[in-house]
Amino acid sequence: MLSVFSSPGHYVQGRDATAALGAEMTRLGIGGPVTIVAGASAYRLLADIWEQSLTEAKIEYTVHRSGGECSRAEIAEVTAAVRDSGSTVVLGAGGGKVLDTARAVADDLDLPMISCPTAASSDAPCSALSVIYTDTGEFEAYQLVRRNPALVLVDTSAIAQAPARLLTAGMGDALATWFEARTCSAARVRNMRGGASTRSATALAELCYRTLLADGSHALAAVRNHTVTPALERIVEANTLLSGLGFESSGLAAAHAVHNGLTAAPQTHPFLHGEKVAFGVLTQLVLEGAPATEITTVLDFCTEVGLPTTLAALGLRDADQKTLSAIATRATAPGETIHNEPFTVDAEMTLDALRTADALGTR
Repeated sequence: MLSVFSSPGHYVQGRDATAALGAEMTRLGIGGPVTIVAGASAYRLLADIWEQSLTEAKIEYTVHRSGGECSRAEIAEVTAAVRDSGSTVVLGAGGGKVLDTARAVADDLDLPMISCPTAASSDAPCSALSVIYTDTGEFEAYQLVRRNPALVLVDTSAIAQAPARLLTAGMGDALATWFEARTCSAARVRNMRGGASTRSATALAELCYRTLLADGSHALAAVRNHTVTPALERIVEANTLLSGLGFESSGLAAAHAVHNGLTAAPQTHPFLHGEKVAFGVLTQLVLEGAPATEITTVLDFCTEVGLPTTLAALGLRDADQKTLSAIATRATAPGETIHNEPFTVDAEMTLDALRTADALGTR
C-alpha cells in the first residue's frame, strides 16, 4: 500500500485576510467568474470586503446564499446556480456545511474550489471530503472529492466575531484527530485518500492535540471578547489546518463513527458536529481501554472549554434502551470508520462504551 499525504494547494491565515482574497487568487492564477456560496454570517461580515478585493483584482463574482444544510437537494440547487452563472470557480464562505456544499458542487462540475471559513468550528476547510446529511439532519454519507481546495483563506478577524460555541465545537472535532490517527496507524488501515498514513500526518495530528491542551482556554477567552490573539491564531490553525491534514492523511476511527451514530437520535440534531465528536472521543478511549490518566486529561479539557462529556449534555437525558441501541447500531454499520479499530467492534461493545463514557463524564 502506497503512503498518501493530502493537503490544500495554498493556506493563508490571519487578521483581515479576506482583504487579500483577490490578490491571492491572482497570485495563484485563479480568475473568474466565481460563485461565492455564502452562509448568512459570512455575507453579513464580508460582502463589502469581497466587493472591494475582487473588484480591485478584476475578478467577476456572484453570490449564492446557502440554505444551511449540506444535503443532496442543497447541492443540486447550488450546482444549477453555478452552472447558470457560467462561473469557473466555486468559493465557499461560512461554516462547515456551507464549505462541504461548495466542495461537492465544485467536484460535480470539475471546478477549482476556494475555502473561506468564518468559524473554526470543524476541520472541513482543508479537506477533499464533504459530509452529506439528509434534509432532516441525519448523517448520510462521506463524499470523497478528487481535489483539495486550491486555496484556503482563514480570516481570524471574522472568526473572532463568531459565537464562542463554534470555536469550542471546532476543538471537539480537532480533539479526535490524534486519537483516531494513532489508531489508524496502529491498525495499518487506509486513510481518507486510500493510502497508508505518513509520519508527517501523525506528527501533525499529535501537534494538534498538544496545541488544544496548551491554548484552548485562552483562545476561547479571546473569542468571547471578540479579539484576535496569538492563542486564538494557534487554535484556529489547530482546528483548521492541523486537524484537517491529520484526519485526512491518517484516517478516522470510532470517534467519528459515534458522531454518526448519535445523529440517528433526533434529540442530538441541535448539537454541533464537534460537540458530538468530542463525546465520541471519550467513547473511543473507553472502547480501546485507554489509561485512566489519559481519559481524565480528555475529560478535564472538555470540561474546561465546555464540550459535552455526557449523553444528557447532547439532549439524551434518560435515553431509553431502544435509542441507545439505535445509536450503537448506526455507529457500527458496515463501512463505518469504527471498523478501523485494530480489533473487531460490534454494536454491543459500542453500547457498553457509550454507557461507560457517560458514567465517567457524569462522575
